[in-house]
Amino acid sequence: MDMEKIGGYAFLIGVIIAVLAAFVQMPEVPLVLAVLGLIVGLLNVTDKEVTKFLLAAIALGFSSASLSPLAMTPGLGMYLAMILPIFSNIAVFVAPAAFVVALKTIYNLANKK
Repeated sequence: MDMEKIGGYAFLIGVIIAVLAAFVQMPEVPLVLAVLGLIVGLLNVTDKEVTKFLLAAIALGFSSASLSPLAMTPGLGMYLAMILPIFSNIAVFVAPAAFVVALKTIYNLANKK
């Protein structure tokens, strides 16, 4: 099995776990999501995709954090409170991938002559 497929499976598994873990509390989920995120960051993102990936990761982080106050909205808040853990879990999954991609990018930029 090639590395690209492993990275693809890690991404798919990470998203599935992020969604399911929003409804079932398991203390080891953040660690599992972080490890899967590291794998995705190492194996999935090519040099051509770095800018798009990092921009999407930043947007995801901001949107995830920005939606939290809406959970207090009467009527709508009840429904948002049910799905906000999904956004948080996906952010936990994507953050380590973004860190690895950013670190690889900085290293590549520093090594150019």
